[in-house]
Amino acid sequence: MTAGPAEPARTAEAGRRPTVTSRVLGILGAFTPERPALSITQIARRAGLPLSTAHRLAGELACWGALERDAEGLYRIGLRLWEVGALARGPALREAAMPFLEDLYEATHENIHLAVLDGLDVVYIERISARDAVHVFSRVGGRWPAHATGVGLAMLAHTGRDVQERAIAGPLRRFTPQTIATGAELRRVLAEVRRTGAAISDGQVETFALSVGAPVFGPDDTVVAAVAVVVPASGWEARSLVPVVRAGARGISRALGAPRAVRPPESAMREV
Repeated sequence: MTAGPAEPARTAEAGRRPTVTSRVLGILGAFTPERPALSITQIARRAGLPLSTAHRLAGELACWGALERDAEGLYRIGLRLWEVGALARGPALREAAMPFLEDLYEATHENIHLAVLDGLDVVYIERISARDAVHVFSRVGGRWPAHATGVGLAMLAHTGRDVQERAIAGPLRRFTPQTIATGAELRRVLAEVRRTGAAISDGQVETFALSVGAPVFGPDDTVVAAVAVVVPASGWEARSLVPVVRAGARGISRALGAPRAVRPPESAMREV
């Protein structure tokens, strides 16, 4: 999903002088996956700052490690931010998940995703992929609308009713003819995910990719993440992937201490 240029810092609160914090966030927000390297002039323009202010703040951010400046004078996000970002939602989640993600990878040699819910989007926090796996747009740190992904549907189906209703109310962005595009359809799909314990997103982001996801629960039995396998839409049967993805998610939930993960799952007693 493409992120546009950062909003100028002065528009954050009309008529009020922007704070140093808002200016710094404006600089960081100027960088996108499509524009990972920027000159100081581009940073100033995209952040809505005077050139002198952008130069001074970018220099301070570079000294701290939040930005890096290459030999050509272009700035990029620095590794210090990666270190801080790795703490988001707790490193325990990724640590608990990795053995199960690796098992899923060995079973498929395709794309394995671990994601968390942020509003009505999913943010990918881990990905394992083979060189010749089916092409996907996801990347660690990237985000996509939850309604169009296997991990997103798995989490939406088990999150709070208020979040579900906001998603159902839309708008629902369409990527392919198969993308869920109406609230009624999304409501039906979420009910099916709760019934089966797994979400199937077939061709919703790319028509040739099939995603099967399952929810991961934390110590208080609330959904904290989801895991998914993304394979080619042709040559794979979604139903055959549901048990292994569901088992992987359940293993992660158990490692996180979710009480429901030590009880026999109701969905396991039903036909998918």
